[in-house]
Amino acid sequence: MSFLDTPDQLPAFIEANRPRAHGAGLDPYEYARVTAPLTSLHDWPAAFAAAGRRYASVAERAAAEGRTVTAGTAYRDAARWFHVAGLLPHPDRAGAARLAAEADAAMRRALALLEPTAERVEGEGFAGWLRRPAPAGEAPVVVVVPGMDSGKEEFHAVAEALLARGVAVLAIDGPGQGVLAATSVPEPDYHRVVGRALDAIAHHDGLDLARAAVIGLSLGGYYAATAAAREPRLRAAVTVSGPYQLDWEHLVPFVTETLTQRCGGPEEARAFAARVDLTALAPVITLPLLVVEGGEDRIPGVTNATALASEAPNAELLLVPHGNHLLGTALPDWLPATADWLAARLA
Repeated sequence: MSFLDTPDQLPAFIEANRPRAHGAGLDPYEYARVTAPLTSLHDWPAAFAAAGRRYASVAERAAAEGRTVTAGTAYRDAARWFHVAGLLPHPDRAGAARLAAEADAAMRRALALLEPTAERVEGEGFAGWLRRPAPAGEAPVVVVVPGMDSGKEEFHAVAEALLARGVAVLAIDGPGQGVLAATSVPEPDYHRVVGRALDAIAHHDGLDLARAAVIGLSLGGYYAATAAAREPRLRAAVTVSGPYQLDWEHLVPFVTETLTQRCGGPEEARAFAARVDLTALAPVITLPLLVVEGGEDRIPGVTNATALASEAPNAELLLVPHGNHLLGTALPDWLPATADWLAARLA
Protein backbone atom coordinates (compact mmCIF):
# COMPACT_ATOMS: atom_id res chain seq x y z
CA MET A 1 0.00 0.00 0.00
CA SER A 2 1.37 3.41 -0.95
CA PHE A 3 1.70 6.33 1.42
CA LEU A 4 -1.19 8.14 -0.31
CA ASP A 5 -3.56 5.20 0.29
CA THR A 6 -2.74 4.59 3.95
CA PRO A 7 -6.00 4.80 5.97
CA ASP A 8 -6.45 7.94 8.04
CA GLN A 9 -3.29 9.51 6.59
CA LEU A 10 -5.01 12.60 5.17
CA PRO A 11 -5.82 14.41 8.47
CA ALA A 12 -2.35 13.72 9.85
CA PHE A 13 -0.65 14.98 6.68
CA ILE A 14 -2.75 18.15 6.63
CA GLU A 15 -1.91 18.89 10.24
CA ALA A 16 1.76 18.01 9.92
CA ASN A 17 2.19 20.32 6.95
CA ARG A 18 0.27 23.27 8.40
CA PRO A 19 3.42 24.83 9.97
CA ARG A 20 5.43 24.13 6.83
CA ALA A 21 2.81 25.85 4.68
CA HIS A 22 2.87 28.80 7.08
CA GLY A 23 6.65 28.95 6.88
CA ALA A 24 6.45 28.89 3.09
CA GLY A 25 4.16 31.92 3.17
CA LEU A 26 0.73 30.38 2.62
CA ASP A 27 -2.10 32.07 4.49
CA PRO A 28 -3.08 29.64 7.29
CA TYR A 29 -6.79 30.37 6.93
CA GLU A 30 -6.69 29.74 3.21
CA TYR A 31 -4.71 26.56 3.85
CA ALA A 32 -7.58 25.42 6.07
CA ARG A 33 -10.17 26.28 3.39
CA VAL A 34 -8.25 24.45 0.67
CA THR A 35 -7.64 21.31 2.71
CA ALA A 36 -11.07 21.06 4.39
CA PRO A 37 -12.92 19.52 1.38
CA LEU A 38 -10.21 16.92 0.65
CA THR A 39 -11.21 13.28 1.00
CA SER A 40 -7.99 11.74 -0.32
CA LEU A 41 -4.33 12.66 -0.56
CA HIS A 42 -4.63 11.92 -4.27
CA ASP A 43 -6.62 15.17 -4.54
CA TRP A 44 -3.97 17.33 -2.85
CA PRO A 45 -2.12 18.46 -6.01
CA ALA A 46 -5.27 19.56 -7.84
CA ALA A 47 -6.62 21.49 -4.83
CA PHE A 48 -3.42 23.41 -4.23
CA ALA A 49 -2.84 23.98 -7.94
CA ALA A 50 -6.33 25.49 -8.19
CA ALA A 51 -5.37 27.97 -5.46
CA GLY A 52 -2.19 28.79 -7.36
CA ARG A 53 -4.14 29.46 -10.53
CA ARG A 54 -6.54 31.72 -8.67
CA TYR A 55 -3.59 33.85 -7.61
CA ALA A 56 -2.17 33.76 -11.13
CA SER A 57 -5.50 35.05 -12.46
CA VAL A 58 -5.47 37.88 -9.92
CA ALA A 59 -1.94 38.71 -11.01
CA GLU A 60 -2.84 38.76 -14.69
CA ARG A 61 -5.75 41.13 -14.12
CA ALA A 62 -3.68 43.42 -11.93
CA ALA A 63 -0.81 43.47 -14.43
CA ALA A 64 -3.20 44.36 -17.25
CA GLU A 65 -4.43 47.31 -15.18
CA GLY A 66 -0.94 48.50 -14.31
CA ARG A 67 -1.12 47.51 -10.63
CA THR A 68 2.42 46.22 -10.52
CA VAL A 69 2.83 45.54 -6.81
CA THR A 70 -0.45 43.66 -6.56
CA ALA A 71 0.41 41.63 -9.66
CA GLY A 72 3.90 40.76 -8.47
CA THR A 73 2.71 39.81 -5.01
CA ALA A 74 -0.03 37.59 -6.44
CA TYR A 75 2.41 35.85 -8.78
CA ARG A 76 4.69 35.21 -5.80
CA ASP A 77 1.76 33.68 -3.89
CA ALA A 78 0.89 31.57 -6.93
CA ALA A 79 4.44 30.22 -6.94
CA ARG A 80 4.10 29.20 -3.30
CA TRP A 81 0.83 27.35 -3.87
CA PHE A 82 2.11 25.57 -6.97
CA HIS A 83 5.16 24.47 -5.01
CA VAL A 84 3.18 23.07 -2.08
CA ALA A 85 0.88 21.30 -4.57
CA GLY A 86 3.83 19.11 -5.53
CA LEU A 87 5.00 17.99 -2.08
CA LEU A 88 3.54 14.50 -2.20
CA PRO A 89 5.09 11.38 -3.74
CA HIS A 90 2.12 11.38 -6.12
CA PRO A 91 2.07 8.74 -8.88
CA ASP A 92 1.46 11.41 -11.53
CA ARG A 93 5.08 12.46 -11.96
CA ALA A 94 4.34 14.33 -15.20
CA GLY A 95 1.79 16.35 -13.27
CA ALA A 96 4.36 17.05 -10.55
CA ALA A 97 6.78 18.31 -13.22
CA ARG A 98 4.10 20.65 -14.56
CA LEU A 99 3.47 22.02 -11.07
CA ALA A 100 7.18 22.69 -10.58
CA ALA A 101 7.28 24.46 -13.94
CA GLU A 102 4.25 26.55 -13.00
CA ALA A 103 5.88 27.51 -9.69
CA ASP A 104 9.05 28.48 -11.52
CA ALA A 105 7.17 30.52 -14.13
CA ALA A 106 5.11 32.34 -11.50
CA MET A 107 8.24 33.24 -9.56
CA ARG A 108 9.83 34.53 -12.76
CA ARG A 109 6.84 36.85 -13.32
CA ALA A 110 6.83 37.96 -9.68
CA LEU A 111 10.49 38.95 -9.72
CA ALA A 112 10.16 40.69 -13.07
CA LEU A 113 7.58 43.00 -11.49
CA LEU A 114 8.86 43.34 -7.92
CA GLU A 115 12.65 42.98 -8.33
CA PRO A 116 13.69 43.79 -11.90
CA THR A 117 17.36 43.39 -10.93
CA ALA A 118 16.84 39.69 -10.13
CA GLU A 119 18.68 37.40 -12.53
CA ARG A 120 18.07 33.85 -13.62
CA VAL A 121 21.19 31.76 -13.05
CA GLU A 122 21.48 28.27 -14.51
CA GLY A 123 24.21 25.73 -15.03
CA GLU A 124 24.99 22.04 -14.86
CA GLY A 125 22.70 20.57 -12.20
CA PHE A 126 21.16 23.78 -10.84
CA ALA A 127 18.73 26.56 -11.68
CA GLY A 128 17.83 29.52 -9.53
CA TRP A 129 17.39 33.20 -8.93
CA LEU A 130 20.00 35.71 -7.88
CA ARG A 131 18.44 38.54 -5.87
CA ARG A 132 20.34 41.58 -4.68
CA PRO A 133 19.70 43.90 -1.72
CA ALA A 134 19.22 47.63 -2.16
CA PRO A 135 22.34 49.12 -3.78
CA ALA A 136 25.12 49.53 -1.25
CA GLY A 137 28.35 48.52 -2.95
CA GLU A 138 29.33 44.91 -3.37
CA ALA A 139 27.15 42.58 -1.32
CA PRO A 140 28.02 39.23 0.22
CA VAL A 141 25.99 36.31 -1.10
CA VAL A 142 24.26 33.31 0.48
CA VAL A 143 23.27 30.22 -1.49
CA VAL A 144 19.89 28.90 -0.26
CA VAL A 145 19.57 25.12 -0.67
CA PRO A 146 16.23 23.29 -0.46
CA GLY A 147 15.64 19.74 0.71
CA MET A 148 14.18 16.41 -0.36
CA ASP A 149 10.80 17.61 -1.61
CA SER A 150 11.24 21.38 -1.44
CA GLY A 151 12.42 23.91 -3.97
CA LYS A 152 13.56 27.48 -4.43
CA GLU A 153 9.96 28.77 -4.25
CA GLU A 154 9.49 27.63 -0.65
CA PHE A 155 11.93 29.66 1.42
CA HIS A 156 10.90 33.24 0.66
CA ALA A 157 11.11 34.24 4.32
CA VAL A 158 14.76 33.14 4.52
CA ALA A 159 15.66 35.05 1.35
CA GLU A 160 13.84 38.20 2.40
CA ALA A 161 15.42 38.19 5.87
CA LEU A 162 18.87 38.09 4.28
CA LEU A 163 18.06 40.73 1.64
CA ALA A 164 16.85 43.06 4.39
CA ARG A 165 20.29 42.74 6.01
CA GLY A 166 22.21 43.69 2.88
CA VAL A 167 23.00 40.14 1.75
CA ALA A 168 22.42 38.91 -1.82
CA VAL A 169 20.66 35.57 -2.20
CA LEU A 170 21.04 32.80 -4.77
CA ALA A 171 18.11 30.43 -4.20
CA ILE A 172 18.54 27.28 -6.27
CA ASP A 173 17.01 24.00 -7.27
CA GLY A 174 19.69 21.33 -7.47
CA PRO A 175 19.58 17.80 -8.91
CA GLY A 176 16.30 16.07 -8.07
CA GLN A 177 14.78 19.28 -6.71
CA GLY A 178 12.07 21.66 -7.88
CA VAL A 179 12.13 22.41 -11.57
CA LEU A 180 14.93 19.83 -12.05
CA ALA A 181 13.20 16.94 -10.27
CA ALA A 182 11.79 15.45 -13.47
CA THR A 183 15.13 15.38 -15.29
CA SER A 184 17.72 14.54 -12.62
CA VAL A 185 18.27 12.59 -9.42
CA PRO A 186 19.49 13.83 -6.03
CA GLU A 187 23.23 14.47 -5.70
CA PRO A 188 24.80 13.48 -2.36
CA ASP A 189 28.03 15.31 -3.27
CA TYR A 190 26.17 18.61 -3.24
CA HIS A 191 29.32 20.66 -2.71
CA ARG A 192 29.84 20.29 -6.44
CA VAL A 193 26.45 21.89 -7.11
CA VAL A 194 27.23 24.80 -4.77
CA GLY A 195 30.64 25.17 -6.40
CA ARG A 196 29.13 25.39 -9.88
CA ALA A 197 26.57 27.90 -8.64
CA LEU A 198 29.34 30.09 -7.22
CA ASP A 199 31.26 29.75 -10.48
CA ALA A 200 28.20 30.95 -12.38
CA ILE A 201 27.92 34.21 -10.42
CA ALA A 202 31.65 34.85 -10.04
CA HIS A 203 31.62 37.78 -12.46
CA HIS A 204 28.19 39.23 -11.74
CA ASP A 205 28.12 42.88 -10.79
CA GLY A 206 27.44 43.95 -7.22
CA LEU A 207 28.63 40.74 -5.53
CA ASP A 208 31.58 40.00 -3.29
CA LEU A 209 32.26 36.28 -3.59
CA ALA A 210 35.04 36.56 -1.03
CA ARG A 211 32.08 36.74 1.37
CA ALA A 212 29.95 33.73 0.46
CA ALA A 213 27.93 31.37 2.63
CA VAL A 214 25.33 28.63 2.35
CA ILE A 215 22.13 27.83 4.22
CA GLY A 216 20.36 24.51 3.74
CA LEU A 217 16.97 23.42 5.03
CA SER A 218 15.84 19.87 5.87
CA LEU A 219 17.83 17.52 3.60
CA GLY A 220 19.36 20.75 2.30
CA GLY A 221 21.01 20.99 5.72
CA TYR A 222 23.02 17.88 4.87
CA TYR A 223 23.82 19.39 1.48
CA ALA A 224 24.97 22.60 3.15
CA ALA A 225 27.18 20.63 5.53
CA THR A 226 28.87 18.83 2.63
CA ALA A 227 29.50 22.18 0.98
CA ALA A 228 30.85 23.59 4.23
CA ALA A 229 33.35 20.71 4.41
CA ARG A 230 34.45 20.73 0.78
CA GLU A 231 33.86 24.13 -0.87
CA PRO A 232 36.78 26.40 0.15
CA ARG A 233 35.14 29.64 -1.02
CA LEU A 234 32.51 29.52 1.71
CA ARG A 235 33.02 31.61 4.84
CA ALA A 236 30.05 30.35 6.86
CA ALA A 237 27.24 27.80 6.75
CA VAL A 238 23.87 27.16 8.38
CA THR A 239 21.89 23.93 8.60
CA VAL A 240 18.19 24.12 9.50
CA SER A 241 16.47 20.85 10.52
CA GLY A 242 19.17 18.95 8.67
CA PRO A 243 19.83 15.23 9.09
CA TYR A 244 23.04 13.85 10.54
CA GLN A 245 22.26 10.32 9.36
CA LEU A 246 19.43 8.43 7.65
CA ASP A 247 18.45 4.86 8.56
CA TRP A 248 16.49 3.48 5.62
CA GLU A 249 14.89 0.62 7.56
CA HIS A 250 13.22 3.01 9.97
CA LEU A 251 12.26 5.88 7.67
CA VAL A 252 8.56 6.65 7.32
CA PRO A 253 6.79 5.79 4.03
CA PHE A 254 6.50 9.45 3.01
CA VAL A 255 10.28 9.74 2.98
CA THR A 256 11.05 6.35 1.40
CA GLU A 257 8.47 6.81 -1.37
CA THR A 258 9.64 10.34 -2.10
CA LEU A 259 13.28 9.26 -2.26
CA THR A 260 12.38 6.25 -4.39
CA GLN A 261 10.60 8.45 -6.91
CA ARG A 262 13.28 11.11 -7.01
CA CYS A 263 16.26 8.74 -7.06
CA GLY A 264 14.79 6.54 -9.79
CA GLY A 265 14.10 3.33 -7.86
CA PRO A 266 14.26 1.64 -4.44
CA GLU A 267 17.87 0.47 -4.66
CA GLU A 268 19.03 3.88 -5.80
CA ALA A 269 17.09 5.46 -2.94
CA ARG A 270 18.65 3.10 -0.39
CA ALA A 271 22.10 3.90 -1.72
CA PHE A 272 21.41 7.62 -1.52
CA ALA A 273 20.13 7.34 2.06
CA ALA A 274 23.28 5.45 3.05
CA ARG A 275 25.37 8.39 1.78
CA VAL A 276 23.56 10.81 4.09
CA ASP A 277 25.97 10.50 7.00
CA LEU A 278 28.02 13.34 8.48
CA THR A 279 30.16 11.21 10.79
CA ALA A 280 33.32 11.61 8.73
CA LEU A 281 32.64 15.14 7.49
CA ALA A 282 31.77 16.81 10.80
CA PRO A 283 35.36 17.13 12.11
CA VAL A 284 36.57 18.77 8.87
CA ILE A 285 33.92 21.50 8.84
CA THR A 286 36.16 24.22 10.24
CA LEU A 287 34.32 27.34 9.08
CA PRO A 288 31.72 29.04 11.31
CA LEU A 289 28.67 26.79 11.34
CA LEU A 290 25.25 27.40 12.87
CA VAL A 291 23.09 24.33 13.50
CA VAL A 292 19.41 25.25 13.89
CA GLU A 293 17.20 22.56 15.38
CA GLY A 294 13.66 22.25 16.70
CA GLY A 295 13.08 20.33 19.90
CA GLU A 296 9.86 18.87 18.47
CA ASP A 297 11.53 17.69 15.24
CA ARG A 298 11.23 13.91 15.45
CA ILE A 299 11.14 11.89 12.22
CA PRO A 300 11.68 8.12 12.49
CA GLY A 301 14.85 7.00 10.78
CA VAL A 302 16.37 10.48 10.87
CA THR A 303 19.17 11.34 13.29
CA ASN A 304 19.03 15.10 13.68
CA ALA A 305 22.11 17.24 13.20
CA THR A 306 22.33 18.33 16.84
CA ALA A 307 25.50 16.25 17.18
CA LEU A 308 27.07 18.29 14.40
CA ALA A 309 27.21 21.27 16.73
CA SER A 310 29.54 19.42 19.09
CA GLU A 311 31.60 17.60 16.47
CA ALA A 312 32.35 20.45 14.05
CA PRO A 313 35.20 22.55 15.52
CA ASN A 314 33.65 25.99 15.02
CA ALA A 315 29.94 25.26 15.34
CA GLU A 316 27.10 26.70 17.40
CA LEU A 317 23.70 25.21 18.20
CA LEU A 318 20.48 27.21 18.10
CA LEU A 319 17.90 24.89 19.64
CA VAL A 320 14.27 26.04 19.76
CA PRO A 321 12.50 23.65 22.16
CA HIS A 322 9.02 24.16 20.66
CA GLY A 323 10.20 24.15 17.04
CA ASN A 324 9.11 21.39 14.68
CA HIS A 325 10.73 20.24 11.43
CA LEU A 326 11.69 23.41 9.49
CA LEU A 327 10.55 25.37 12.58
CA GLY A 328 7.44 26.78 10.92
CA THR A 329 5.94 26.80 14.41
CA ALA A 330 8.66 29.14 15.67
CA LEU A 331 9.76 31.54 12.90
CA PRO A 332 10.41 34.51 15.23
CA ASP A 333 12.59 32.34 17.45
CA TRP A 334 15.18 31.41 14.83
CA LEU A 335 14.88 33.26 11.52
CA PRO A 336 15.90 36.80 12.60
CA ALA A 337 18.75 35.45 14.73
CA THR A 338 19.95 33.19 11.92
CA ALA A 339 19.88 36.01 9.36
CA ASP A 340 21.77 38.23 11.81
CA TRP A 341 24.34 35.47 12.39
CA LEU A 342 24.99 35.06 8.68
CA ALA A 343 25.17 38.82 8.04
CA ALA A 344 27.66 39.22 10.87
CA ARG A 345 29.89 36.40 9.62
CA LEU A 346 29.90 37.96 6.15
CA ALA A 347 30.42 41.57 7.28
